[in-house]
Amino acid sequence: MKPTGTDPRILSLAAEVAKSPEHNVPVILLKLKEILNNTPLGSSELKKIKQDIYCYDLIQYCLLVLSQDCSRIQGGWTTISQLTQILSHCCVGLEPGEDAEEFYNELLPSAAENFLILGRQLQTCFINAAKGEEKDKLLHFFQIVTDSLFWLLGGHVQLIQNVLQSDHFLLLLQTDNVQMGSTVMTMVQNILQINSGDLLRIEGKTLHSILDEVVFKLLSTPSPVLRSTATKLLLLMAESHQEILILLRLSACYKGLRSLLNKQEPGTEFSQELRQLIGLLSPKVSQGVEEQKLHQAACLIQAYWKGFQTRKRVKKLPSAVITLQRSFRAKRTKTLLKLNRQKEEEDRRLQLQLQRQRAMRLYRELRLSMLEIVHPGQVEKHNREIEEKSALIIQKHWRGYRERKNFRQQRPSLTEYKAAVTLQRATLKFLAKCRKKKKLFGPWQGLRELTDARRVELKQQVDDYVRRHPSSQMSDVTSKELHSQAQQQLQHYFMGRALEERTQQHREALMAQISTNIEQLMKAPSLKEAEGKESELFLSRSRPVAAKAKQAHLTTLKHIQAPWWKKLGEEVGDEVDVPKDELSVELGTLFIGGTKPP
Repeated sequence: MKPTGTDPRILSLAAEVAKSPEHNVPVILLKLKEILNNTPLGSSELKKIKQDIYCYDLIQYCLLVLSQDCSRIQGGWTTISQLTQILSHCCVGLEPGEDAEEFYNELLPSAAENFLILGRQLQTCFINAAKGEEKDKLLHFFQIVTDSLFWLLGGHVQLIQNVLQSDHFLLLLQTDNVQMGSTVMTMVQNILQINSGDLLRIEGKTLHSILDEVVFKLLSTPSPVLRSTATKLLLLMAESHQEILILLRLSACYKGLRSLLNKQEPGTEFSQELRQLIGLLSPKVSQGVEEQKLHQAACLIQAYWKGFQTRKRVKKLPSAVITLQRSFRAKRTKTLLKLNRQKEEEDRRLQLQLQRQRAMRLYRELRLSMLEIVHPGQVEKHNREIEEKSALIIQKHWRGYRERKNFRQQRPSLTEYKAAVTLQRATLKFLAKCRKKKKLFGPWQGLRELTDARRVELKQQVDDYVRRHPSSQMSDVTSKELHSQAQQQLQHYFMGRALEERTQQHREALMAQISTNIEQLMKAPSLKEAEGKESELFLSRSRPVAAKAKQAHLTTLKHIQAPWWKKLGEEVGDEVDVPKDELSVELGTLFIGGTKPP
């Protein structure tokens, strides 16, 4: 929910960001720096401005810009460094309200990770840079990014553990450059001064990596600045946590560290911190031996206890392993099936979305092309016609759905009816076979004797048939008449064959002319691209032909635009009356396929 009483500068800036293209957003967000600088620190007005910035998603915009490629951002590293300052100042002292969980669990860790990634990119650019001025600028931007990260961690100390465990932080710490390494270790020293308890909450492997890198820089780097910073950092870590001090004393990884520190050149700027560190690593002999014995005893007790627990667990392993494997494989199978199903659903959803977008795009293109063809005065009728067609399509689909539903409901009764018909047919066939068998296998009754009346009746039928079907005999006169008729028809056929051939040749010429006109029309440019007299090549020289084509065109339009209920009684070949005033147009503007004008 947007807050009430929002600062008008924030409102205008949010509106400008929403309306501007993507490449202008980073430059627009830089205006937040001026708004924050003009507001007194620690005032309620500043807190209200930060809340407005967060509520209008400007902080999220800054985070998205920082996650992009620096080469695509207008202003380059200058804009990025200023955006890191704006993001860190907006996040510190901000009260998110209802979105506190999202702010603390997602936005802040993402911002800290982006700062580390930017520092890593700056470190790579600094190493690859050839000019001294370019290196100075990159170093300045790197210091701004580290200061912004330190400011963010100072306001939200819960992020220190995430930063120390990040792989990007270890890569920043492992640089060989003196200035970069000194800046990173100074930042770590400042972070531990804020809250050193998070150092022991990180994983042991990560802690060992940090200690190894600090010790390496202390012993192997020739730069006194880097060695001084490493000494101060290692001294701070050893003084803050007794566990780290014991690790430096007793671990085999750091065996001989005190002797190497004693060999360092005396009289350096950090000799005092070096002596303090050597003093911490050099306890009294008795105290060191006692601590070593206690450590060995604790290790021995732990070894015996862990051995006992392991042997006890091994006895239960066969059944436990089988159960564990079965459950693991079942869970893995379910997970794979679920992932495959989700992937298929996602692919299907994307495919449907693409099909819908493609159909919508084709529909709009068709709509635009139709609007270009239709006369401006007919646009409203055309739109009404499209609406009627859409309504008809919807009705058709609804009626189809309703009929299918009714058919599914009536399917059992139809099945019963078909079964009854089949049974009746089989029964009737069976009864007919039974009656036929009775007739075939019945007793012989002999032939009926013909009576005088029956004989007279049969003789009368034979005489009638002979009278209706006389024998086929033809006289000479009839044969000559039939021959003369056949000669006349044959002469008429030979005389008309030449005319039919000329008609066929004329028809083929017309078809070739139509094909040529169609090909010329398909290759012709659109009306918008036509130049000069290109459009006149498609005009007809015959006014009657043009008038007839115009009448046919208007008839087709009238028939298409007519409502569906008027078309119910019409046949395919019915003509539609067209008013004469609609035909009184300039016929030269109508295309009629034909030959080109001279």
